[in-house]
Amino acid sequence: MRILVVEDEKKVAAFIKRGLEQESYAVDVVEDGVEGQSFAEMNDYDAIILDIMLPKKNGLEVLKDLKSAGVRAPVLLLTARDSVEDRVKGLNVGADDYLTKPFAFEELLARLRVLMRRGMSGTPVLKFADLSLDPATRRAKRGEVEVELTVKEYALLEYLLRNPNRVLTRTLIAEHVWDQSFDSETNVVDVYINHLRSKIDKDFPRKIIHTVRGVGYVLKDE
Repeated sequence: MRILVVEDEKKVAAFIKRGLEQESYAVDVVEDGVEGQSFAEMNDYDAIILDIMLPKKNGLEVLKDLKSAGVRAPVLLLTARDSVEDRVKGLNVGADDYLTKPFAFEELLARLRVLMRRGMSGTPVLKFADLSLDPATRRAKRGEVEVELTVKEYALLEYLLRNPNRVLTRTLIAEHVWDQSFDSETNVVDVYINHLRSKIDKDFPRKIIHTVRGVGYVLKDE
């Protein structure tokens, strides 16, 4: 899952980025409203964390323009203001939720998970064929066999499970599992796909991770 953080306070941005990366999210951070709007319009994010008080263009203006441009990623507003008027203004512009500084990271994480879950139908447990992944507990199972995953393996598997039967290019995978500083010339995507295959395909007759030669990978039941 890929998150955009638009926050000009470097310590706050670093705090959010570090915490989200420890939770296996890919995180892009920008420091002003103009660049934040550009990133949000040019990239496919699963959620946006947007501060209101930003240089060059404030968060409410950015949010209004993003909604007009058809950006559908849920937006969590951050602000040091705690008035009812400010909260109402942000929600009326199109924010999905609102968090006042200072905040505990656990609260931000919980709110973020709720926002992303709203876009999912039915149960939050991700399932495909006999493979399941519970984002709440981070437990993966193939049939009745529990699968132990590293942080990046979990992030990669979650992205595949959210896009079943869709051919995902190596670039798309890298953008959602790593961040904008990812080196597209490396073979790390292929390496981690092989790690996943050894854990969820190797010992099972039905293979579900398939290579699309020259393009990328697809989660498909054959």
